[in-house]
Amino acid sequence: MPVTYKQLVDAANAVVPKVSGQEAREMVKNGALLVDIRDSAELATTGKAKPSLHVPRGSLELKADLTAASADKNFAHDRPVIVHCAGGGRAALAGKLLLDMGYTDVRNLGGFKDWVEAGGEVDR
Repeated sequence: MPVTYKQLVDAANAVVPKVSGQEAREMVKNGALLVDIRDSAELATTGKAKPSLHVPRGSLELKADLTAASADKNFAHDRPVIVHCAGGGRAALAGKLLLDMGYTDVRNLGGFKDWVEAGGEVDR
């Protein structure tokens, strides 16, 4: 039986803990990596969280695979990672993917608005 988007997101949300904007800000202050997985057009419209690393969802596997030449040096399996998108669904899926790739502490902030509403700085 085919799996729906909702089922995939529900399964991801079951294993990727959610964090509030305030919790995310505190974790980032303590060294967590904040990853914005929205596409470039979304960032052009809203800006991005000042401390975030922009890795579009379609490139996440390439940037997070520590054995690949394309790996981003900001990623480390033992470094806490917080992902966000616009609303939280893509972030949940990305979080589950990172757990599957061996990351040990992955959280879902939800949407960019959650960062902004918590007083997080924005780069325009």
